[in-house]
Amino acid sequence: MMSNATMYPVLRWVDLTHDGSTTELMAHFSDCHCSLTTFEALGDAGTFADMVCLHYDRPDSRGLNLALELKRARPALPITMFTVQHSEELAVWAMRARIWEYVVLPLDADELRRYRSCLAQLCQVRQQGRHQGIDHLPTLPDSIRLTADSHRHQRLAPALRHIEAQYRSNIEQKELAELCSMTPSRFSRLFKEAFGMSYQDYIQHKRMTFAQQRLANSQMPITSIGYAAGFRDPSYFARAFKQFTGCTPSEYRDACQPAARGAVLELEEASRLELLRPPLRSGLPRAG
Repeated sequence: MMSNATMYPVLRWVDLTHDGSTTELMAHFSDCHCSLTTFEALGDAGTFADMVCLHYDRPDSRGLNLALELKRARPALPITMFTVQHSEELAVWAMRARIWEYVVLPLDADELRRYRSCLAQLCQVRQQGRHQGIDHLPTLPDSIRLTADSHRHQRLAPALRHIEAQYRSNIEQKELAELCSMTPSRFSRLFKEAFGMSYQDYIQHKRMTFAQQRLANSQMPITSIGYAAGFRDPSYFARAFKQFTGCTPSEYRDACQPAARGAVLELEEASRLELLRPPLRSGLPRAG
C-alpha cells in the first residue's frame, strides 16, 4: 500500500488489445485514479496524468507508432508499456523509444510491488511541485535482464550491472570486457548483436534519459545536469542532447515545465519594469 504522501496516482489507460481486456488489468490498481482514454485526448497538453499506461496483447506497427506519436507530442509524459507478447526486439525498441517502464504480463507479485514503488516515487515528486528529480531511471526490461533464456545475455550480465551502477562515470570497454571474461572486440560484437547498438550508444542513451528526467522535474542549472549525467563538456552535452531529442536542453525544459517558465518570465518582466521606473524624488528641501 502506498503512503498517504504518494497515494492515488492518476493513471490514464489506452486499450490496444485485441480482446479489450484492459479493464481486467486496471483492477490491479484499484487504489489509483484509473480511467480509459484515447491517444487523441492524451495529445491535449491540458490532460493531466502521472502515468500513461499502454496495454498491448500482441503489439503491431499501428499501436507502436501511436506510442511514438504520443512521445513526440508530449515528451515529458511518462509511459508504461504493458505487453503480453514479449521479445528481445520489442524490449530494445521500448528502450530506444524512451518508454519509462516496460512490463511483461501477466504481473507477478514481485513485479507489481516494484512497479507500484516506481509509481509512488513519481507521484511524490509531482505532488512536491516537481522541485526535485526522479531518482528512478528506466530499468532494463525483462528481456534485457535475461538470466536463463539466453546464454548470450547471461555472459553480458556483469557488464550490464556495472553500467547500471556507473553509467554517469567514465566506463572503458576494456573493463566491461574483463567483467564478462571476453576480449574487447568480442564483447563489442556480442553487445551489438544483443541490443542493436554499441555499448557507447547504450551508455549515452542512459545518460540522456537521466538528463531528460532532471530537466523535466527539477530546477537544476542545465550545466549542472550535464555534469551530473556524465558529460564533462557543457557544449558537447548541449549538442548531443539536441541530436538525441531534436531540441536544446532549455527548449526541452520549457516544454516540460511551462508553468515554471511562465514564472521566470514574470520575474524577468517585473525586474525590467523596476529598472525602467524613474527614481523617487527626495522630499527634503534642497540646501541653499
